[in-house]
Amino acid sequence: MSVPFVDLKAIYDQLRTEIDVAVGRTLNSGRYLLGEEVAAFEREFAAYCEARYCVGVASGLDALHLALIALGVGPGDEVIVPANTYIATWLAVSQCGAIPVAVEPDLGTYNIGPERIAAAISSRTKVIIAVHLYGQPADLDPIIALARSHDLKVLEDGAQAHGARYKGKRLGGHGDVVAWSFYPGKNLGAFGDGGAVTTNDPELASKIRVLGNYGSREKYVNEVAGFNSRLDELQAAVLRVKLQHLDQFNDVRRLTARLYLEGLVGSGLVLPVVPNWAEPVWHLFVVRCVDRVALQKGLSSVGIETLIHYPIPPHLQGAYEGMGFTRGAFPISEKIHDEVLSLPMSSTMNRSQAAEVVSKVNKLMHEAC
Repeated sequence: MSVPFVDLKAIYDQLRTEIDVAVGRTLNSGRYLLGEEVAAFEREFAAYCEARYCVGVASGLDALHLALIALGVGPGDEVIVPANTYIATWLAVSQCGAIPVAVEPDLGTYNIGPERIAAAISSRTKVIIAVHLYGQPADLDPIIALARSHDLKVLEDGAQAHGARYKGKRLGGHGDVVAWSFYPGKNLGAFGDGGAVTTNDPELASKIRVLGNYGSREKYVNEVAGFNSRLDELQAAVLRVKLQHLDQFNDVRRLTARLYLEGLVGSGLVLPVVPNWAEPVWHLFVVRCVDRVALQKGLSSVGIETLIHYPIPPHLQGAYEGMGFTRGAFPISEKIHDEVLSLPMSSTMNRSQAAEVVSKVNKLMHEAC
């Protein structure tokens, strides 16, 4: 049995009729930017996230970047970031002229270690970024408490965590602002790039909206030097349809994750750890294997597609060569990046496919031993 990592066309096929109607409605409206589809999506997504405000932007990176500017981050400031994350988290900081200050993760959850953050705070720190990596919430309460004690802001990167809950409350309004990505492969994915921020702070929401619209709230009146970063009407229309099904699709991911967790016990792989206060949405199901190359090749040979999220940590990327990091600077993150392998995971997977993955992984791991 062939098992793709994710099948975006199959996701479209599930909702084809609804999406086609929404796209047709938008095309027939003649309004393709700053119209009712975006406004409606912003209201609906804010309500879903249990937040007061949502502002659509052009991408997840823009959501992070504009949120940081709205929080007052500029050249020379420091922003605490996870050492273990996708590079976009760091890039948003660099785009502000600020300095990313990396903190190692918890080896069980892969999210930033709250107990390690305090040592990274300096007089130049402005913001702490908590990434809900792989769809699992970071431990927010101690992070927010620490931030408040130092008069810092908390920006959450929710790009992989649409619908996840922390201590029973859906992500979207715990910290000061949350940045979201709607890249097509996300749990809530558009048919192209797209992003948003959610917040309970009306001033922050207003600042981000102005920054993303050329620094303007009134046409041809520019208050600040802003950017062109707006969620377009077609993407918003698609997202409105998908949002109605997001909880159902996340439940499919949870079932797949449960089958993996139960079926891969004793396989020799390091499996994800889920704290009792977390309700992840399993954007990715990430295992660790010392010889992941052999496992990945073996799975590929039997038609099971896997990916690596991510092979190179940000501090060892060429983009950050100028910061002078060498291998060994962040050993926990480097170990994670050297060993992680993402098994197939999507809202269209069925029990048979999950069972096939479990069977083949167990067989290959047994043969390797």
